[in-house]
Amino acid sequence: MQPSLITFSTHSKESHSLHNEALNALQTLLDGSGKGNDFLGWRDLPITTEDLLLEDIIRTAEALKKQCNRIVCVGIGGSYLGARAAIEALSNPFDQKVEIIFAGNHMEQEYLLHLMQYLKGSNWGIIHTSKSGTTTEPAIAFRLLRKQLEEEIGKEAAVERIVVITDKQKGALHTLANKEGWKQFVIPDDVGGRFSVLTPVGLLPMALAGIDIRQMMQGARIEREALLNDHSETNPALCYAAARNSLYRGGKKCEILASFTPRLHYFSEWWKQLFAESEGKEHKALFTASVDFTTDLHSLGQWIQDGERIIFETFLHISESRESLPIPSDTDNLDGLNYLVGKSLHQVNLIAEEATMKAHQMGGVPCIKLSIEQLDAYHLGALFFFFEVSVAISGYMLGINPFNQPGVEAYKQEMFRLLKKEIH
Repeated sequence: MQPSLITFSTHSKESHSLHNEALNALQTLLDGSGKGNDFLGWRDLPITTEDLLLEDIIRTAEALKKQCNRIVCVGIGGSYLGARAAIEALSNPFDQKVEIIFAGNHMEQEYLLHLMQYLKGSNWGIIHTSKSGTTTEPAIAFRLLRKQLEEEIGKEAAVERIVVITDKQKGALHTLANKEGWKQFVIPDDVGGRFSVLTPVGLLPMALAGIDIRQMMQGARIEREALLNDHSETNPALCYAAARNSLYRGGKKCEILASFTPRLHYFSEWWKQLFAESEGKEHKALFTASVDFTTDLHSLGQWIQDGERIIFETFLHISESRESLPIPSDTDNLDGLNYLVGKSLHQVNLIAEEATMKAHQMGGVPCIKLSIEQLDAYHLGALFFFFEVSVAISGYMLGINPFNQPGVEAYKQEMFRLLKKEIH
């Protein structure tokens, strides 16, 4: 068995006190005896996803790239966050072969109007992700964008530029795709939206961005083997789930995910949804927040250092950088930076990270450190899977169903009532 690609460390002992409880929760996940066991398909995606599917995804991405220099990915929540997390983390923002734009994740009118104006007259296409096809935010965006695309290039030509990712057999989007002849990929019935990043939901936009999705799945496969077969106190998923539950029971109310890599901003957004939507039930669970350091050290950093002690931090640590940017010498040294000459910016960043963690711990903030060797498709695939396993274990330790989201429906029902929608 290969070891986990994620290393867990902490200066506190929380991870050991609840190890047996975390292990029982892992066993519940493995034998499928817990709540929400009809949504465990994500657990085996790294070993059940066929090469033929990956090849089809890559071929579809290449076909879209031949026709389009802009692709709008329409979706909300798990239908877009995983894809955006990977693209932002692994792509060069200044060297995009295809511009990938996200829409349908809110209903702000001016954004969509400006987007439609921006797209007009260019070579563009749409990927629409929705299990049902009736979720309000993406459904509105898709209706408007589809209409514009068909008016610009004709309905027949638009068929080649629209791809949908939806249910295999049912739902409005599946029905519409069959009627219009659009290319379809399937969201498995037993995979919930926030666990769908390693399905076509995440993999097709990643392939469009030039990310090696085979390496992504290989990293997830290695992590699956490591996490699901290791019952020791060194299993990082067990350690992390145990530590966060121990801290919660000890009075902590908020977990802050901290990163010194701004490219992980949308990964943090994905993580926030994964944990908040999985655990925030029955008036339980930690509130999930995130910070981008060093930027936020000049704002929220003050509160973290000296504010109310209801928080702990989980640091995402990237050990190595694929690039090197050494700090040059300056004769006048008016900025006083010559003491850094010869060091790379990555080295300075790592020292800032170490200093921040020590300062926050001295300020009474418990800190957890999760490390990967470098930020690439292989390690990011492992990190996605690591957090999915961790939240399942952590949710079972809380005694809730980690795989439903009953609270999400509350605003929808009230919105439909105010809009006077007929409910059938």
